[in-house]
Formats: sequence, structure tokens, C-alpha cells
Amino acid sequence: MSTKLITGTCLQLLRRYDKRPESQRAALLDDDGPAYVRVFMNILRDISKEETIEYVLALLDEMLTANPKRARLFHDKSLANEDTYDPFLRLLWKGNWFIQEKSCKILSLIVSVRPKIQHGIVSNGKASHSKSKLTGIDDVLKDLVEWLCSQLKNPSHPNQSVPMAINCLATLLREPCVRASFVQTDGVKLLIPLISPASTQQSIQLLYETCLCIWLLSYYDAAVDYLATTRVMPRLVEVVKGSTKEKVVRVIVLTFRNLLTKGAFGAQMIDLGLPQIVQSLKAQAWSDEDLLDALNQLEAGLKDNMKRLSSFDKYKQEVLLGHLDWSPMHKDPNFWRENIANFEENDFQILRVLITILDTSNDPTALAVACYDLSQFIQHHPGGRIVVSDMKAKERVMKLMNHENAEVTKNALLCVQRLFLGAKYASFLQF
Repeated sequence: MSTKLITGTCLQLLRRYDKRPESQRAALLDDDGPAYVRVFMNILRDISKEETIEYVLALLDEMLTANPKRARLFHDKSLANEDTYDPFLRLLWKGNWFIQEKSCKILSLIVSVRPKIQHGIVSNGKASHSKSKLTGIDDVLKDLVEWLCSQLKNPSHPNQSVPMAINCLATLLREPCVRASFVQTDGVKLLIPLISPASTQQSIQLLYETCLCIWLLSYYDAAVDYLATTRVMPRLVEVVKGSTKEKVVRVIVLTFRNLLTKGAFGAQMIDLGLPQIVQSLKAQAWSDEDLLDALNQLEAGLKDNMKRLSSFDKYKQEVLLGHLDWSPMHKDPNFWRENIANFEENDFQILRVLITILDTSNDPTALAVACYDLSQFIQHHPGGRIVVSDMKAKERVMKLMNHENAEVTKNALLCVQRLFLGAKYASFLQF
């Protein structure tokens, strides 16, 4: 006060509040909350001493932790000419970790309880303060998202930055404008590595909040388009397969339900064996009715999706799941002629899986069908013999010529003949 950084009224209010028990502070805030907010904001704006800033942020944090509804005090009409966002925004980029963490936590809470206006976004006032405009909410959210993404890329604190950033995003991404800003800042890719099976309490919470962010983003088309280019689906499937934490399973199942009808996600879910995983999840004793409803809806959606799949999608699903059977398409020449180019997808992924089945399956039908399908590929693909030989399939098929099952032996022989003779001379080899 002697250096005129605060007024006599401010000093009086501070003396009443500082070092008092929570019950007394609560009464003061109930009576004169906005006045205390103004005092704290003035100090954060006008005083640069680190120790003072840390102390005021700690007071604000305690005040809001004791009762989060107090964040609404920052939007009181009597503070219409106060810039209640700017001090926290500045401190995000300038302060030490303690200052950054408290500023982010407080700002996220203040922003999340701001009064909304229909047909537009409310700013925190339009009057001038020190000849400068007040910070509009669009800029606040943009800067906040930018800072949170910077923490995910280059954490200020080795253990606390990432959990804190994800915790804030899980609240902020409820707002459509934040989703847009997050996608524009290229934040979506920063979430994907965090989706992995968790065991400790802390890592389970981080996983849950990361999945919550993905679920919120699944309502925004631009984010869904980006997610389609990532490994989000295999990672979510891997987590849901092994998780026993109900809230984690629920948020992932709700995400699957949202993504099922979008782009190629439905086919990808089937490729990853999600129908079987849903069956297994349904058999578990969950207490949450919303989760059971979501599982039933997801199951029904996956069944509809499977009905709509093209013949090659069905074939691909059969191979990837390892459930090979003599379904009609295997012996349909039209299927092979029309779809032979599709076998080149993902560096001949389907062929590689067929060859893996030869090594790993104990099912005679699966082995026979895999040998037959390899022979059909050699027959119909211009470079079939070379491709299959390069994958070292010959040795594996030749081993099966001595198999105890006659059907396996017959189809292994057909495949070997095609491999040695090539498509040109082997076209007459039909059984």
C-alpha cells in the first residue's frame, strides 16, 4: 500500500481474509465475494514479485477447491470492467511450474462456468481497462488450448504436466469451439500415445481422461476425420479388451458407438475382432446400466455393419479373425477376378495373415482353406507366384502335404503345383 500498488480498501479486505480458517473465509466470500476477486486480480495484474503471485494463486486455488461454484464470482456483473482472464493467461507462459499449474487450473474452471449467450459467445466485457480491450473468450480458449498442447509436447514438469493438461482438456473439450481449436492446433495426435493399458491408480485416471477426450472429439467431424488416419482404434480395442475399470470400459464403448457409422471405422472394428470382444464384455457383471445399454447398441450396430459389408470385406474379416471356412466366395471365380487387386492393400496384409494361419492354426478346415486361397491368388494375380514365394510360403505349404487330414493334403498339393508351375500352366489344375 505504501508503494500505491494496492488501495486502503484492498489492504483492509486482505487483512480480514488472510490466514483465517475456511469457515471465516467462506462467510467473507458469501458477503463480499466479487470484491475479494477484484483484490486478487489487481495483485496478479500489478505485482510481479514471484512469491506474491504464488501466494495469491494458492489462496485462489484453496478458495475454488473448497467450493468450485465460487468460480462464478469471477463473472459477477460488478466485475464487468475487470479482465478476469488475462492475468492467468500471461502467467501460463511466464511463470514457474507452480504458477503455471495453478493458473491453468483456475482459468479452466473460470472459463467452464462462464455465462453462455445464445447465438454467440460471451466475452468478459467490452469496456476498456488501461486503454486496452478486455480479452475475448475466443482468444482465451485458443491460448489455453495452445498452452495445454505445448505441455503435452514439451512438459514443464516431468510427472505432472501431462495428467494436468489432459484433466483440463477433458473439461474444456465439452465445448464445440474448443474441439475446433484443438484440431487446428494439431492436438489430436498428442492423445493417441496415451491410450495404452494402465495398472496404477494414477495411470488409470490418465487413461480414463484421455479416452474421455477422444469420446468428446468423436462428436466433431473434423476430429473424426483426423482420428481415421491414426492408430486410435487398435489402441482403444487393446485397452477395452484388458480393462476391468468400469468407467474406462464405458467411455470407450460409447466412443465405439459414436464412430461405428463414420467412415471406415465400422469395418475396422470388425477387422479387430470387436464383435467377439463385445460378447465377452456383455458376459461380465457390470453394475452400470448405461454401459449395458451401450454394449447392446454397439452389438446391434456391428451386426448391421457386417450385413452391409462387401464380399471382400467379409472375406477380409474372416481371414483377419482366423475363422476360415468353406463359405461360397472361396470357390467363386468371380470373387477372385473382381477382388484380386484388393489383396495388395497394406503391403499384401491378407496374404501375410493366410501364411501365418498355415504356421499357427490347428484347425484342418482353416489350413485347407488357407492353402486353397493361396493357390487362387497365384492363379489370378499377375505376380502371384513371385509374391507368395517372396513371403517364404513354399516351405510352409510343402510341410502340409504330409498332414494327416486329406483335405489339407489335397489343397496343399494344389498350392505347391501352382507355385512351381505358375498361373499360365496351372490353370487346368482344378479339383
